[in-house]
This record gives sequence, C-alpha cells and structure tokens, in this order.
Amino acid sequence: MAGEVTILVQREPGADPALPLPEYQTSGAAGADLRADLGGGEMLLEPGQIRLVPTGLRVQIPDGYEMQIRPRSSLALKHGLGLVNSPGTIDSDYRGPLGVIMINMGGKSYTIGHGERIAQAVIAPVIRARYAMAVALDQTARGEGGFGSTGRG
Repeated sequence: MAGEVTILVQREPGADPALPLPEYQTSGAAGADLRADLGGGEMLLEPGQIRLVPTGLRVQIPDGYEMQIRPRSSLALKHGLGLVNSPGTIDSDYRGPLGVIMINMGGKSYTIGHGERIAQAVIAPVIRARYAMAVALDQTARGEGGFGSTGRG
C-alpha cells in the first residue's frame, strides 16, 4: 500500500447506524464506496434531474489532503447516472454534511435505495500553488491551440 491516512467520520443526527462507513471493495480499489442514507426510504431520480443524495456522514480530512467524490462506473454504464461536478472536492477544512450531487443522464427513471452504493471517495494529496503575474509565458509546440488541437477527439 502506497500510504495510509485516517479519515475521521461522524454520523449525522438521525443517520442509519447500520450503514457501513465508506469502504474499499477490493485490496486494489482506489475509491471507498459511499452509500445513500435515505432514512430507510428511496429517492427517485428522473431523466435529466439533479438531486443531492445524503450519505448521513461528516468527515475530517487531514491537512494536505482532499476527498474526491467520483461516480461509480456501473451506475454510469447501466443507468446513465453520474455526478454533476465530477470529481467533487471535499476540502480538509469542511465539516458539513457529505452529500453526493447526482444526475440521471439516462432515458429512464432510477430509484436510489437506502444503503445503495452511489459514489466513491478517493483521498488525494493537495499541492498548493503560488500564482504570479508574468510578462510572457514560455512557448510550446502546441502554442495557443485549444480544445481538440492535438488531434482527433
């Protein structure tokens, strides 16, 4: 394992204590699965609809790290579900509720079940940059070429 940090977790008041904390499904998994905490119920996501899905959790991420919230590929492929701001970033100084902003890009309604795995949390180091004004920027072969300027696609 490359390294390990501890993410402290608290449950929101009223959250389901039976739901597992974020967990890795395999030893090589980069993301820990996050689950929907819907009070035992369900949440309908219509085609084109965006909803904030609660996890029932709050987290404390160590300084120098972020939590990236990423979609689950199986939900994307099978149902057209994704995350609007993918990847979403949870900063180390945020202590509010952890929610997942989901969108249904598929053609059918989808019902999210209580306890369903809805997204993945990836912990990544953060490098802070210093920004400075420059008189000129170095020239490159690409130059000012924009989107798609390096070839097909």
